[in-house]
Amino acid sequence: MKSYLECWTGAASALFSQALAGEPELVESLPTPLAAGAFGFAATLFGDEEGRFSVVLDPAILETTLVGEGVDQKAGWGEILKEVANAAAGELLARTGKNCRVEKFEKFEEITEEIKVSHAFQLKSGERVFTILVCNEVRVLQPATQPAAQSADASALAPSDSLSPGIRLLMDVEMEVALRFGCKELPLGEILDLGPGDVVQLDRNVADPVDLIVGDKIVACGEVVLVNGNFGLRVTEVASPRQRLESIRCLF
Repeated sequence: MKSYLECWTGAASALFSQALAGEPELVESLPTPLAAGAFGFAATLFGDEEGRFSVVLDPAILETTLVGEGVDQKAGWGEILKEVANAAAGELLARTGKNCRVEKFEKFEEITEEIKVSHAFQLKSGERVFTILVCNEVRVLQPATQPAAQSADASALAPSDSLSPGIRLLMDVEMEVALRFGCKELPLGEILDLGPGDVVQLDRNVADPVDLIVGDKIVACGEVVLVNGNFGLRVTEVASPRQRLESIRCLF
């Protein structure tokens, strides 16, 4: 059974090699003390797994341009690690069905004795090696009311008894789903003039949720995440079962 820590390790390895300069490698190691100036970030998780997940970085990592030239390295690391935290939550859901979310993500400058290292990693970039320490305080919740809640959820999502036999025969039919990030109307002339390097601005802000489409129907909305190196969708809103069934009209 995958844990959040295992999902975080996989997401960090994949994202670091893709997003950082030089494609550095992340490997597990024994904990080593960090020099003065160490800094970190903490994600607070809520859901089936809850708690605080902290990452402390070697201050020497700020002397590099791993997150890009001309970029505030500390802020850049914050963005990268926030994306890793969200990607790990998405992968945990995909692999185990356990739903958790990053409720808060914050930076801390002072390393105190309260942070107890549970795992250590080395980030190897060329001849340089940087230490990354992890404090994993995430725990699995097992509330006594969980079975009842699951039963209620199952009832809400189960097809109604009023569904016709013809609809029931379609329940195992596989359908193609797509993510819609936004749209824009363009004159035909502009479409024909498009070339490599051109940018088409969509009608949706980068922070807005994206749509999950079946046929021409929106069945859910959510946030884009990384799942094992691939794009995924963490669902935040979902249409009712009856509305979702409307999407089968695209079959006819």
